[in-house]
Amino acid sequence: MKHFLILISVLIGFSAQSQEYVLDSLLPKYSEIINTEANVLIGAGNSPTFNHFFGKLDSVYAGNKEKLHIFHIGGSHIQADIYSNKLRTYFQNMNDVSQGQRGFVFPFHLAHTNNPTNYKIEATKDKWQGYRNSILKDSIAWGLAGVTAAFRDCSDTISIQANYKNDTKNPYSFDKLRVFYNTWKDDYSLNILDSTLVVSDTVNYEYMFREFKLNKNVEELQLSIEVKDTATIGPEFLLMGMELMNDNPGIEYTSIGVNGASFGSYERSAFFEKQLSLYRPDLFIISVGTNDAYMPKSDFKEDEFRANYEEFIQMIQRVNPNCAILLTVPNDDYYRKKYPNKNTAVQAEIILELADKYQMAAWNLYEIMGGLGSSNKWYKNKLMPRDRIHFTYLGYSIKADLLLKALVDSWAKCYDRDAEMLLSHFKTLEE
Repeated sequence: MKHFLILISVLIGFSAQSQEYVLDSLLPKYSEIINTEANVLIGAGNSPTFNHFFGKLDSVYAGNKEKLHIFHIGGSHIQADIYSNKLRTYFQNMNDVSQGQRGFVFPFHLAHTNNPTNYKIEATKDKWQGYRNSILKDSIAWGLAGVTAAFRDCSDTISIQANYKNDTKNPYSFDKLRVFYNTWKDDYSLNILDSTLVVSDTVNYEYMFREFKLNKNVEELQLSIEVKDTATIGPEFLLMGMELMNDNPGIEYTSIGVNGASFGSYERSAFFEKQLSLYRPDLFIISVGTNDAYMPKSDFKEDEFRANYEEFIQMIQRVNPNCAILLTVPNDDYYRKKYPNKNTAVQAEIILELADKYQMAAWNLYEIMGGLGSSNKWYKNKLMPRDRIHFTYLGYSIKADLLLKALVDSWAKCYDRDAEMLLSHFKTLEE
């Protein structure tokens, strides 16, 4: 989104706050601006894929050791990884077997844009240049992350910290590291500085990554990158993401977000589907759409939006036909801080139609907020900044808790559990 810098200001002063369930104490205060009756997963009860997903979630909750993978994709709301990380922490703190690996991450710092606060990947920032699929003038190879950090210097050191300001009961660790990059070029050597850790070092040219297997679990390490021949003309290393891996069972929650991204942006990522096919997600949450409709009503092409959305759904189904897909309606917003955006109501109709067509579920945040113009009320209650597109930290926290409640309610109905008992479990987690 063009106004993503405002989102960065939202993070200042809040990143160190711990996670807590906020709805119980705040709903009385905000009861006039939150439509709690609309806070449901529409269609989940009639979806075979959601029945399967809730079955695996219920199994993990019961203490069984199995792997469950959630993907969550969007724009700046997801790049910031505030409300998505709160959901990640809820699920991974359920019990002793629920915390899966940290998984796929991107070093946004090296691309000169805001990085989530729960991990840190650093290098000499001035030696790297960032490219986002949402910026039309940018043109480069993009993979799953939709962002690429380009290195064209002689050498640098990349420091990886799996834990920074995260609220998981146990720190993340990994004994396998994948680095996604342009493997079709061989300009640079990439090595782990502590060579005694390395058991094997292999390159996968089909999916474009280098994989290091380690002899023990670590929470951090350093990589060296160095040009092989200083006489090489135009050397280039295109970093497209990293994956911090281990064999632990539990829930893995992968968030993929790019400031300003639309469906058209991810269409520009030539290797998105290729790299997504490495995974078999159990739940895929689509939170793309705000940027597709951030324009005057006369410029919004609803048929194009529907076609792009449907193509994205079909792409996920090609990767895993059994994946439960949750379509989330964008939040109400103001165009250029002046005009209530009437396009979101049209998007909501399209999204609900697609959810019904494909037997998926939908979460109508637009209706939950109160519909057209409601973002102004959220702004006046200090739950959104002045742009009335993003949310404050508290606003994102409420958003996470609303989605958690909707998920838990559907899970309880599907597996005949007591919804209040399930939800009280998450409310009392000791982060």
